[in-house]
Amino acid sequence: MKTFWRILAYAKPYYRHFPLYAILALLAIIFSVVNLVLLGPLFDVIFEQIDPEELAKRAEAIPFSFNLDYLNSIFYGKLLDVQTTYGKASTLIYVSIIIGISALLSNLFTYTSNIIMGIVRANVIQGVRNEVFHNTTGLHLGFFSGERKGDIMSRMTNDIQEIEVTVVSGIKVLFREPATVIVYLGILFIQSVSLTLFTLVFFAVMGFIISEIVKRLKRKAVQSQESLGRILNTLDEVFSGMRIIKAFNAKKYVNDHFSNETSVYRKVNISMARKNELASPVSQFLGILVVSTLLVYGGTLVLQNESELSASGLFVYIAVFSQIINPVKSLSQSVSNIQRGIVSADRVFRLIDEQPKIVNASNPIIKDDFVKSIEFQNVGFSYEKEPVLTDINVNIEKGKTLALVGPSGGGKSTLVDLIPRFYDPSEGQITLDGVPIKEIELDSLRALLGIVTQESILFNDTVFKNIAFAMPNAKEEDVIQAAKIANAHDFIMELENGYETNIGERGSKLSGGQRQRLSIARAVMKNPPILILDEATSALDSESEKLVQEAITNLMKNRTSIVIAHRLSTIQHADEILVIQKGKIVERGTHADLLATEGVYTKLIAMQTV
Repeated sequence: MKTFWRILAYAKPYYRHFPLYAILALLAIIFSVVNLVLLGPLFDVIFEQIDPEELAKRAEAIPFSFNLDYLNSIFYGKLLDVQTTYGKASTLIYVSIIIGISALLSNLFTYTSNIIMGIVRANVIQGVRNEVFHNTTGLHLGFFSGERKGDIMSRMTNDIQEIEVTVVSGIKVLFREPATVIVYLGILFIQSVSLTLFTLVFFAVMGFIISEIVKRLKRKAVQSQESLGRILNTLDEVFSGMRIIKAFNAKKYVNDHFSNETSVYRKVNISMARKNELASPVSQFLGILVVSTLLVYGGTLVLQNESELSASGLFVYIAVFSQIINPVKSLSQSVSNIQRGIVSADRVFRLIDEQPKIVNASNPIIKDDFVKSIEFQNVGFSYEKEPVLTDINVNIEKGKTLALVGPSGGGKSTLVDLIPRFYDPSEGQITLDGVPIKEIELDSLRALLGIVTQESILFNDTVFKNIAFAMPNAKEEDVIQAAKIANAHDFIMELENGYETNIGERGSKLSGGQRQRLSIARAVMKNPPILILDEATSALDSESEKLVQEAITNLMKNRTSIVIAHRLSTIQHADEILVIQKGKIVERGTHADLLATEGVYTKLIAMQTV
């Protein structure tokens, strides 16, 4: 129930709608009851189920009071007047018109109350979806390394959809249907206390059966949502790696893998459907069974003149009771659905409750410029107790270029990821102009940095918006100038719509060199004082590399640069080169200094010139 009340908390800003919803829903229930209650007087008057003296007695005016007797006296009196004046046929038309108006009002109030709840539901789901997205985008990069992307997407889409369909929609049922049952039971108690107490046994039996179904349903719901997350993860991997799948003739392999996942999902959902759909027919069967029993038991009492009900009263009683079956059935179905939705809500709330490990200090320093240096002081870093960097000491002065080289997996990318605080060091500290970066406000720290990675991260949008990413007020001339510096303007102008050309998902409509030059143009547009280049040319052919390298050279002018180099020929003019191996700095110096030592760096040069 804790999860259920937490979902309801999202509706708090919209509580002002609830009184109106309650009033409209209650009016809808009242007018639906009126339709049934009118049947008794109709049968008594038109079909002469009671003698004229009794009818006249019932039609006598009584003092005003809030009860059925007062309403009955008015209605019987009106029926008697209409029948006396116009005849039975006109009386039948008169009652039918009243029933029609009552039905119209009941449905009108139902519609308007549903509209109100629809507005609340849409706002609640928007609140949940926004919060889970905002919190997830604020989490540290390590979280995404340890989670399947497909499972995260499943929580943000299918699980939230499940919450909307089951829990939030169920809230409406949980208010309306119990109110309906209470009103109908009140009418039944007024008609016959003994028969109504008998019917309550039915509700107790049904409640026990439904609770047992719900327990089993919840376990299957967990398995279903987890299975769906694995399916989405498989889809993401397959569509992202389609080139490799085709190259390795792996179609059958991925098809079999996907079929296995969908088979698990199918079995779980069949089992869940069996249990979910069982609640409704069980409640309906028990309801019909009780109606049949009431018909036999109550009819016998009426025939033997041992009941407070007349024949028409018994008919109305059974008609009213039969109307309880549907709300009880809806209520039991809703309880089952809500249990399934709560499983999804728990998965969503785990994302919302996940705390970012990279946070601002209590009183962060706003840093809007870079004037001196970046310094690593005895920095160490570990992934889950596995050391990646050890005893890193380096000072990067403003305007200088630092290059990082070494074997793959040595910790080069991890080292540069510590500067924008994608991760925090396990040991030591990093300072910017003498200020520990942990004390600098995150946004202002990252505003000083421009990053170009080996993989060009572009978005399914226009060229213009990719270059001016996160800059809604960017000027066209500034974007064009950034593209020219990045050697991208010429190929952009050859595109179908120039800067307004959509480049497709992840820039799929562009070549690798074109994508990388757009990434560089985006960094130029940001105009940061500190530049991080993570093997920005390693995945390119020679012609593209030349154009990109020229763009990088333009970008690096008058900036402090940290370059991870795959091709060592591109960093020979760096002010300092660090050779990193197994998380440690094993050599450092200029290109000439390192060649003179004939160590690891010299061997790396030799390997690339063979």
